[in-house]
Amino acid sequence: MKDYYKVLGVDKNADEAEIKKAFRKLAHEYHPDKKGGNESKFKEVSEAYSVLSDKTKRAQYDRFGNAGPGSGNPGGGFDPSGFGFDFSGFGSNGGFDAGDIGDILSSIFGGAGRMRRGRDVQVDAELTFEESIFGVQKKIHINSSHVPQKEVAVQVPAGIENGQMIRMTGLGEIIENGKPGDLYIKIHVKKHPNFHKEGFNLVMDMEILLSEALLGVSKNVKTLDGNIELKIPAGTNTGNVLRIKGRGVPNSGSKRGDLYVRIKVSIPEKLSKDAKRLIEELKKEGI
Repeated sequence: MKDYYKVLGVDKNADEAEIKKAFRKLAHEYHPDKKGGNESKFKEVSEAYSVLSDKTKRAQYDRFGNAGPGSGNPGGGFDPSGFGFDFSGFGSNGGFDAGDIGDILSSIFGGAGRMRRGRDVQVDAELTFEESIFGVQKKIHINSSHVPQKEVAVQVPAGIENGQMIRMTGLGEIIENGKPGDLYIKIHVKKHPNFHKEGFNLVMDMEILLSEALLGVSKNVKTLDGNIELKIPAGTNTGNVLRIKGRGVPNSGSKRGDLYVRIKVSIPEKLSKDAKRLIEELKKEGI
């Protein structure tokens, strides 16, 4: 009898999250489409996961040493589609095309009457920072011998993250008498010289003069969607953060995050004689 816990490298008291994490790691390591993969090992860890991820099967396995008829058996019609487990992220690290766990495990255990499925294909798409923030319709070129279509239009949603995948169902490899695979578009976002994202907010740095920090000043700020006047209060210090509402990343519906401006006070390295004299006067005033 196989020790499924040992196969996945987890303790018998491991919770669902630990089991899923262990399976994901091993499946990534052994996947047969990956260079250096091991198909028999992949099937073994998939079989173990199919039992330990199911509460009923796991309870029976723990009690009797098996999980009932057909469990983990390639001919038993095992159906992994209910796992809700997505392997689309493998493409960023493993270098192979992968769909969801239902498709992967079905290809291994293949219940009777299951339709053959074409392979998934991954392509890359580069976006400007602005395109990633506001969304864009993009024509993507497909350089793959497995896909007859060489260009596809995709609506990239606002706020998409660098490295995120867009899945286009049925646009992967087409096979005769089978189901087409999917197309995965991996997003690469160019860095912006002034802004970076923190969730739905944008962050930028602004340098001001010492006199401006002491006396206060209004500054013209160039945001991603137009200029705006920002009032910097007197007594502002380096590290102070000012918020401009609604100039961040679009959220659900009409909502948007905010733009945060981090202040840096510029301290001059050299002073003229007049400047030194004025500073000495300020020193006398306790400033």
